[in-house]
Amino acid sequence: MIARIFIPIILAIVLPDLYIYVHYLSRRNRMRWWKRLLWWLPGLLMMAYTVGLTSIHNFAPDDMSWLSLYLILVGLFVMPKAIFVLCSALGLAWCRLRHSHHNWGNLVGLLLAVFAVYVLLYGSLLGYRKLEVKHVDVYFKDLPPAFDGYRIVHFSDLHLGTFQGGYEQLVERDIDSINAQQADLIAFTGDLQNLQPAELYPFQDMLGRLKAKDGVFSVLGNHDYSMYIDADPAVKVANERETVSRQRQFGWNVLLNEHRSIHRGQDSIVIAGEENDGKKPFPHKANLEQTLQGVDAGAFVVLLQHDPSAWRRTILSSSQAQLTLSGHTHGGQLSIFGFRPSHLVCREDCGLYMEADRAIYVSAGLGGLVRFRFGVPPEIAVITLHKLQ
Repeated sequence: MIARIFIPIILAIVLPDLYIYVHYLSRRNRMRWWKRLLWWLPGLLMMAYTVGLTSIHNFAPDDMSWLSLYLILVGLFVMPKAIFVLCSALGLAWCRLRHSHHNWGNLVGLLLAVFAVYVLLYGSLLGYRKLEVKHVDVYFKDLPPAFDGYRIVHFSDLHLGTFQGGYEQLVERDIDSINAQQADLIAFTGDLQNLQPAELYPFQDMLGRLKAKDGVFSVLGNHDYSMYIDADPAVKVANERETVSRQRQFGWNVLLNEHRSIHRGQDSIVIAGEENDGKKPFPHKANLEQTLQGVDAGAFVVLLQHDPSAWRRTILSSSQAQLTLSGHTHGGQLSIFGFRPSHLVCREDCGLYMEADRAIYVSAGLGGLVRFRFGVPPEIAVITLHKLQ
């Protein structure tokens, strides 16, 4: 993970320290050598930490606490300085352009840096601990009458490895909250793990307690394919099989480009599960034709697909799926005044979206690779299907 952004992080560490030193500290002729050393020492330590994480062969360390600590340190000591220096440099350029001596960029940068620290502390200490239960009503003309009022609890992106080491009670709370909804069906749309199936072991009993009238259905997300570990292809395949096997041991119905029918008297709906349909670098193992093979053209289809970008790329044009459930984006895990960074890369990144009489619901998820949430709390969605009269 850090290796992919190594150069930007190093620049974010070095350049702000250099700017502040040149423009403010170096002008103090009486500043002793040890004070100058103290100024540069935190940056040197952060660079060493960065190099250490970059040397890890896997996408992230097995012990996620090292990554969490690193990101907190970046948020406390690197990003605030970078924000301040950016504003200060812009203000300085404006001063030279206007021949002014008052650099208001310093004040703006200081305020924004303080706000950035607040966002980090709140998101890292409190935000990820919250849980929002969203109730969503969706209306369809072609919903079979017997399924009017049918309730699906949708959750996604647990990333269980992030909750190891003292945070397991949050997963237990989430499981209890899902069961408390007494849904007709529970749908999980991928990313049960961070790196490998060993992360599932401490949570087996909890996940096995999930119950719904028509069962628990799931699909795999990009993290469930063990694509983020440095290992032989055979090891990755074995891990993928174990991830699927473990879910089935929980009593879940894992759908791998396949579907099941749910019946209420003479009426029925189809629950289809497509494997991950991702654009590079994410895995593409989806086969929509195989997933819906044998499904009648007039059937009502609820399609589980981890990556919501597949909705416009393939699902709308190549299927009749009336409702698609997805995850993957986590809603960016950050929303400031309504702006979510995930919306820059995915048009449907969080919540309910409609296209004519078809819908997609994108879950903000329950976890993430790091324990952080600001403005986008962890969620479970209770989706109620209604028939338009």
